[in-house]
Order: sequence, then structure tokens, then C-alpha cells
Amino acid sequence: MSETSSLAQRLLGLIDLTSLNATDDDASVRKVAALASTPAGRVAALCIWPRFIALGRKVLQGTGVPIAEVTNFPAGDSDIAQAVAETTAAVKDGADEIDVVFPYRALLAGDEATGLALVRACREACGPKALLKVILETGQLGSVEHIRRAAELAVDGGAHFLKTSTGKTQPGATLQAAQVMIDVIAAAKARGESVGLKVSGGVGSMVDAQAYLELFEGRFGAGSATAANFRIGASSLIKPVLAALGME
Repeated sequence: MSETSSLAQRLLGLIDLTSLNATDDDASVRKVAALASTPAGRVAALCIWPRFIALGRKVLQGTGVPIAEVTNFPAGDSDIAQAVAETTAAVKDGADEIDVVFPYRALLAGDEATGLALVRACREACGPKALLKVILETGQLGSVEHIRRAAELAVDGGAHFLKTSTGKTQPGATLQAAQVMIDVIAAAKARGESVGLKVSGGVGSMVDAQAYLELFEGRFGAGSATAANFRIGASSLIKPVLAALGME
């Protein structure tokens, strides 16, 4: 296997294949879901709007691909009750993973309590089975200090993963933001806690994806990234990955 094919094989299993467009309908979700499980392997998860949970589960039945849903998305409001209601409904409807947006504006205004409480409440709403990924919206947080604090609060609240961006604002993911989040993850690991990293927002090429993968494994060791601790949230990345594997 060539170096490019080997990289593509690794990346395939780390992708949270995402379709969160305003124009999404049953046909578009079916089309995306068809790329989630291939003869070359399957992605880490399919991330779609909550209204498509039943369809996603039907299309992916028997593939083992989890369904991820977004809540408090994309605004990242401070309404804890609403975020919990959305999370509870998504889990009840069959979501395996929840990507909830951290109330970053509240943090920027000096309010740390709301973010911590929202994450804790959504983690509880996930129950024992659903994973909770917390979207920090790092491009809007801006400073290293704000990104670090949001990451720390999310970890304290019980996040299973820290995620960079909704992909709906600019900038999305950056290596600098990912590095700050990795530092927080490493500190959690030193305390015996397991927290993963999800990079999302503008990661559309294998070169981009490789940069984040190498950043993560530069801290935690070669080969350390698996779907259990490292994800790439993307819609367009799947095409070059499958092409490199001879699937397109």
C-alpha cells in the first residue's frame, strides 16, 4: 500500500462524515450516508440534523456506523433547558453521539458558570451510552486564554470530546486552537481522565487532515489516534480519501 493510500485508510476511520446544510433533505442524507460504509471501511460516525435520525439509522443499519446529532447548534445559546431538551430528544430518538455547542458568548462576557452547567446537564442527558462532544467555537473565542478556559470547563463538565468549530463561522479549525485543546486533553489524561479531540471547520483535504493528525500524535505518540480519541468532522474530506483508496 502506498503512503497516500495508507494515510487515506487511517483517515477514513477517523472521519465524522457531516451534512448540516440548510437544504438537506431525505435524498441528500441518503447520498451522504451511502459514503459512510464502503468496501474500504467505514467512517467514525455520520453527523446529521436531528430530524434525520430515523432515516440515518435505517440507511446505516448493520454497518456499525454511529449517528451523531447536533444540539444548541449552531448559535451556542445560554439556554441550558433548551440544550438539555434537544439533547434528551436526540438520545431518545436514537442518536449515539451528541455534538453540543458551548455557550461561548457567555464565556466571552465573563460568565463561566453557564458553560459548565450546560455541559454537565447535557452529559447527564446523554445517559450511559451516548458520547458528548462539546463544540467550543474556537474561532469566535479568539484568544488562547479563552479557548483554554472553555476547554477546561467542558472537560470539568464531563465532555468525552472537545471539538473546534461548528463549521458555520470563520475561522473554523486552526492548528493553534487544536494545540491549546490538546494541552487541556493532556492535562486531563494526567489526571486519569479520557477526553478526545474533534477537529472541524474547513478541514477539506488530506494534507489539512494529516497536519492535525500529526499534531495530535506528536503529543500522544505515533499511532495513538483512533476513533475513540480523535475525529475529523468533515463533508468534503471523504471524496479525496475514497479517491486515494480507489473508491471513486
